Amino acid sequence: MMFIVLLRIFVAKVVLIFMIALSKVLQKIAPEAFNILPSKIAKGDYCRLDLSIYNTDLNFEMLQSSNLLENYIWSFMKFKKAQVAYGGYLEPRGIYQRSIHFNQQNPDTERNIHLGMDLWIEAETPIVTPLDAEVHSFQNNLNYGDYGPTIILKHEAEGIIFYTLYGHLSLSSISSLGVGQCFKKGTQIATLGDATVNGDYPPHLHFQIIKEIGEYKGDYPGVSSKNDLAYFAQNCPDPNLLLNIF
Repeated sequence: MMFIVLLRIFVAKVVLIFMIALSKVLQKIAPEAFNILPSKIAKGDYCRLDLSIYNTDLNFEMLQSSNLLENYIWSFMKFKKAQVAYGGYLEPRGIYQRSIHFNQQNPDTERNIHLGMDLWIEAETPIVTPLDAEVHSFQNNLNYGDYGPTIILKHEAEGIIFYTLYGHLSLSSISSLGVGQCFKKGTQIATLGDATVNGDYPPHLHFQIIKEIGEYKGDYPGVSSKNDLAYFAQNCPDPNLLLNIF
């Protein structure tokens, strides 16, 4: 029993060391990375959006309707004179309670803490890879409230392998893609989908960094429960380390 406890402690320390190393690498390469949205969009065109359970402007009806939520987000962006709204990393949200996919019946296992960064912008917006990449996997995740069409890219920098996930894409984004296909940084890899294909959300990109992907292919948890957050917060560092939006 003691051996198992010590082994778990050792594994946790190793994972933490890897995460710290990855975070440092992301910060180092960020100045050379491309914007994943069209280059004409400047940092001044972004605004911070709060979709957490603490935002009292979000009512039950908005969280149940992609149309109402889209109206709220676009109105907020118009008020802020922004082209893109961003946010969501480690943000507890109420929107996932509309789908059984997130285990909302059990408070201990309910997945409601967002693990990526969302970039809210119109459907069909081009998405580019910020770094040289190889297609690890892709698929259409069809659960209600899920990613819809999703691409996962594999990267290597400073001797460290990691992955980036792009969720809520258009169907055409994965129609002619191939595992192992390579892209140079700054190359378009996809376009955004709309609510009819992206899990029933207003158009946006879910961008997530993943250190250890395990056996997942074309999918990876983008929302965590409180019980699992310690692991996922380490395995999925803050996307802004690479995107450097704020």
